[in-house]
Amino acid sequence: MVSRREQFDDLVLDAASRLESRLGERHVDVEFAVEDVPPSDPAPWESSVVPLGRLFPAQGKLPARIVVYRRPIESRAHDTRELTAIVQDVVVEQVAALLGIPPEQLDPRYGDDFD
Repeated sequence: MVSRREQFDDLVLDAASRLESRLGERHVDVEFAVEDVPPSDPAPWESSVVPLGRLFPAQGKLPARIVVYRRPIESRAHDTRELTAIVQDVVVEQVAALLGIPPEQLDPRYGDDFD
């Protein structure tokens, strides 16, 4: 039996893999991580809203890192389909921010309704 945490990790990996194939030559070196909740101190550029993900730019020899926050995302999803869509959108948003492009340019399905 697979835990909810492992299922969530798999959703993030699937979303990242899907984008990797779309990026082709624009592929960037980025690590993905999942944490249960964001730290209590928001980054200076974040509003007071609980973030669903966060991009940490590359530093020196360390690649960029995208962290997806499991519990805030799970609290917004009503079912597995919606959870999958939210995870996909968060991953797209963070990778698009890393590349400096709008999310819609990276993934035409970005923001599609869950219905």
